Parts: sequence; C-alpha cells; structure tokens
Amino acid sequence: MLRTPSPSSLYGLVDMGSNGIRFSITDLSPATARSLPTVYQDREGISLFDAQYSTGVKGPIPQETIDEILASLNKFKTACADFSVPTTNIRVLATEATRTAENSVDYRRQIKEATGWDVDLLPKEAEGRIGAMGVASSFAGVEGLVMDLGGGSTQITWVIAKDGHVQTSSKGSISFPYGAAAMTRRLAELDSSSPEPKSRHKLHPHVKSAREELQEEMKAQFQQAYDDLDLPDSLQEKAKHGGLNLYLSGGGFRGWGYLLMSHHRVCPYPIPIINGFCVTKRDFQQTAEISTLAAEESVFRISKRRAAQVPAVAFLVNVLVEALPMIQQVRFCQGGVREGFLFDTLEAPTKALDPLKAATAQYGTPSAAEISALLWDGLPGENHLDRSLPGTLTPSFVRAVADMMYLHLPLPKETRSLAALHAPVTGVLASAHGVSHTDRALLALTLSSRWDGDIPPPHDNFKARLCSVITHQEAFWTNYLGALAYLVGTVYPAGNVDAKHPRLKFSARWADGLGKKGLSQGVVLRLRCRQDDPMTCPMALNSLVHELEKVGKKKNRVGGEHGYGVPIQVEIDRDLL
Repeated sequence: MLRTPSPSSLYGLVDMGSNGIRFSITDLSPATARSLPTVYQDREGISLFDAQYSTGVKGPIPQETIDEILASLNKFKTACADFSVPTTNIRVLATEATRTAENSVDYRRQIKEATGWDVDLLPKEAEGRIGAMGVASSFAGVEGLVMDLGGGSTQITWVIAKDGHVQTSSKGSISFPYGAAAMTRRLAELDSSSPEPKSRHKLHPHVKSAREELQEEMKAQFQQAYDDLDLPDSLQEKAKHGGLNLYLSGGGFRGWGYLLMSHHRVCPYPIPIINGFCVTKRDFQQTAEISTLAAEESVFRISKRRAAQVPAVAFLVNVLVEALPMIQQVRFCQGGVREGFLFDTLEAPTKALDPLKAATAQYGTPSAAEISALLWDGLPGENHLDRSLPGTLTPSFVRAVADMMYLHLPLPKETRSLAALHAPVTGVLASAHGVSHTDRALLALTLSSRWDGDIPPPHDNFKARLCSVITHQEAFWTNYLGALAYLVGTVYPAGNVDAKHPRLKFSARWADGLGKKGLSQGVVLRLRCRQDDPMTCPMALNSLVHELEKVGKKKNRVGGEHGYGVPIQVEIDRDLL
C-alpha cells in the first residue's frame, strides 16, 4: 500500500549552482529516506556563471537575472505551501557562483526581502564535503575518487562510504578553475589569441601551443592533487592492483554521461536515468566520437548550451585520463549539493540501508518479510559443484522483489507484465535515488516474469535491451526468480502468509544428473505444501511447476543454444500439516 508522507517529514531545498537552480521537496520519513524520494522537483536553467560574464568580462549578477531568480523562488515558496512543507524545513543553498559574485551581499539581501529565506552560503571546503556526501548517496556503497564538474570549477577528492559511514580526505576537496563554462570561455580565448596552427608549426616546430601548455598545466595539477589527497591504504592498493573507480557528478559530467549513453553498445539504451550509469575508462575517453555526436545530432538531455560546452569537457576528460591512469571504471552520479545536504542529515543506520530496499519498502504487503524468506529458500546457494548465484541476487534484492510483486495485481491481466517491466525504470521507482542500473534491469525483468503474460510489441524490444544491460547468467536467474514469484503469488493471492500454518515451503540445491540425458548439473527445488489446501492441490500446482521447469529447458537458455541456463527439477512433497 502506497504511503502518504507526513508534512513534518517533507524538506524543501533550493540548490543555486553555477549552471542552474534546482528546486525539490523530498520525503525524509525514516523507512524510505535512504532513497531520497522526491515528491516535487523543478529546475530553472539560469546560469549565474554566464550571467556574471554577460558583458564579456566578469561583473556583478545583473538585476534582470536577480529578478528572474526571485520570481522562481516565490513560485517554489507557493509549491512548498501547497505541499504543507514546514517553513523550518526549507533551505536555500548557494555555492561558488554566489560566493564569488561581486554583488553577493546585495543579491542575498534581495532574496531575504522577497521570500523571507536566508541563503546558506557554503564555504569552498563545505561545498566539497557535501558534494562527496551527494556521491555517497548515489550508490549502495562508494569506494574511489570523486570529481564534481560545475560551471566555474571542478573539485576532486576520495570517498569511502560503507555501512552508513562516509570517509573522505581530511583536506576536503581540491578545487580547480576548470569548470565546464570556465573552460569553454578559456579555450575560446586561447584559440582567438593564438596564431594559425600551420604558420606556427612552420616557423616554430618545437614550440608548444597554448592548448598544449594548458593541457600540461592541468595534468600536473591533477597529479599533484592525487598525491596531496593522501589516499588511504585500501585505495592505494586498489590503484596498484585492478584500478580505481571514478565517481562523477555535476552538470558538465552528467551531460557527458548522457552522450555516452546515446553512444552505448545497447542502443537505444533502455534506462534514461544518469545516476548509476557506468562505463569503462576506454568508453569514457571516446572524446572524438562524442564531440562529433554533440555537434551533429540532437541528443536526449543535451541542451544547446550543454552541447556548446562538450569540446571543453572532452579536453578535460583527455587530460584527466592521462593524468590518472589508475582509473578503470567511471560511474555517473545525480548526487550533488542537494542530495549531499539531505543525505548528511540522515542517521548512520539509515545511510547504511540498501537504497533499493528502502525504495520498495512502501509497496510490500504485511507479509513481505515472510514472502521474501520463502523466495530466498527457493534459490540454491554455493556447493561442491562450484555453482552459485550471481552476486547481484542478494537477500536485499529478493526482498525488493517480494515488496513489489503484488503492486500490479489490480491491473488488467494483459497489462501486468508490461507495467511491472517499466516500474523500476520509468514507473514508481524512477525517482528512487541510489539504485544501480543493474538492479533496475534485474528487478524489471524479474517482476515482468512474475506475471503470466507476454510483452506486446514494440515493448518486447525494450525487454531485450534490458537483458543486454546485464549478463546472460543474471538474465536467466531473473526468469527463474520471476517464475518462482509467480507460483508464490498464486498460492498467496493477497500476499498474506499465516506463519503458523504456511501453505508452502521451499528448499533448493545444486545437483548432478539432470537434463534430458541426465548429464547436466542443475537445480532441484523441493516444494513442500499442504495436502488439504485448494491453493496447493495438484490441479492448482501442476501448471505452475511446469512454468518453473520450463525456465531450465535448453531452448530457453539466455543467449541462444550456447548461452546460459541450467536444468530445473521440482520435487513435490505433500507433508505440511
């Protein structure tokens, strides 16, 4: 049952960044706060950085820009009143563009007079720490380097977020004047003041261009920052063996992420959410291809202004990868000042929750824990055959399945599977913060398989693309877990389990001697049920058991005949009293 948030748990937040202003109302009720569920959001594409350079040189924020911002703030004030957000729960946060503005004091005074709100002007050190918290909020766990690319500057630090505790460098973030807008302006100035490349090379073949000098300057500063951040031993060990994760936030990097998404091997990419999108270092550095794409095509979530900054971001990306070769995987984050500020208010036990589990908790039946335990018992563990489930199928993930598996019950039968497929991607979980793309794909495919129904075209293509985001092994187990959930959902149609008198129990193990010729290793599922219950009589169970065993047929392997799949054998014991 969907829960209505209490007004006292709602928080209104304004994030006045360099490249835009974000408005949001978030529900921080303890049960769901970890996923930072947003009940209202808006954005104004007002660049405080560009506004200060509207005459070509830096000046004060123009009054017409201030007036536009005041109108937006009063609009948000009305929205907060409509949602009954307590005035004590509304904050206005400002970062570098406001902090360094010539008329910062007057600008903030006008906001106070127009709205009654004080502006919290974040010091550079606090901005870096809150930015790191924003990255920590974006994943179930974080361990690696973090960079935030704003309009005027970029910051770098390291973060380790685990079990509800967030560690970062004691020196905070190291900031550089290499923001997306600032770099666009600087490169344009260099190009306009430099001689033509051909004549320069003809006269001075060994003289470095202004761009090359800037590249060396930036590379040296990134390398020095890496040394100055004093990485803990665990990260230094990862850097030497296997490489580090790089977590990216800020509008400039998110724009780069959307361009990479549009150029992905799975095309069109099925999950239009930047948070949790991951690429390898090699894919991250496709600067020539991505620059061409931004110049020639209209790309989802890439405005003309953002497209104009792409060459500058490409320049930064090339320098970054050259300066920090230990980077192996790049992960994009939605988390910024807004998310970091809210995440920082949470208690450590709340921060430690799995964001997927927190996001789905409100949809579970009162017996969701019992159903989750039942589903988990239906999955085999490790054994002497060295077989095991993929590491992504965790108890928390299975609990999320249990929470969501009755949500679409009221829908017409022919729409349930399709609605369930979209729920984690563009449906009720789309705004859940911190959920990885892998978890979204796994949950979508599992919930779709939970219902008896095919996916109609053209949505079958969407399902195939979701399968391509994960491994063949993971896709197979979503089919199995979905079929298992279908059986459980049929035996318990309302999702209510009487723990003293259960209708059903599972145990599963890996076994030899399965398959048509008895030569394969697979899973034996032992199903114990009540002899006198109409829900578990042979006529009720036989078709459900058939669907489970069909998952393991050779023709249903994921990836074709030579793809992944294991035989499934169900044994039924009618010995429950």
